[in-house]
Amino acid sequence: MSLPDIRRDYARHALDEKDVDPDPIRQFERWFADALAIDALEANAATLATATPDGRPSARIVLLKGCDPRGFTFFTNYESRKGRELAANPRASMLFFWKDLERQVAVEGPVERVSAEESEEYFRVRPEASQVGAWASKQSRAIPDREHLEALFREYEAKFAGAPIPRPAHWGGFRILPETVEFWQGRPSRLHDRLRYRKDGGAWTIERLSP
Repeated sequence: MSLPDIRRDYARHALDEKDVDPDPIRQFERWFADALAIDALEANAATLATATPDGRPSARIVLLKGCDPRGFTFFTNYESRKGRELAANPRASMLFFWKDLERQVAVEGPVERVSAEESEEYFRVRPEASQVGAWASKQSRAIPDREHLEALFREYEAKFAGAPIPRPAHWGGFRILPETVEFWQGRPSRLHDRLRYRKDGGAWTIERLSP
């Protein structure tokens, strides 16, 4: 099958202004519950897009680890490419795609670091191997080979053996403070439903976008 022939017509659901919650966080929680019911292990996977101050973009998959009225939280190495880009240009977009529901949610807004206490709280519940990995990985930096990474892992594993593993200072959370949240529902003939919540002062305005 050639690329132009790959297509899918969407017809599972509709999205209407009268059916959505006036608050985008609560509406996201509704859709996220639907996604969890279908794929509990990957429903929180999202594409995170960042950019340098001169507009060079980059994107990668991250895992959502918090959603509340403040915004959408994920954790990473602050010295990674995304961490460096967010330090220099603290804005981001996060895109969720739940293909079995034929839905997308796009979040955009400024980004802030979460508190050290929040980062500590999440670090404590990570698997021990992931805690060691946060020390061993110089994320986004070039390394000689796989053996180099595994040697670093063994080194830190031995260093922290039998004791609580401290959170590295270079590892922690970011929170996107949403200014817009768009809900996309696939519809037949590419006439998709798109509802965008836009922050207007302290309130949210809902507007329908053409597909």
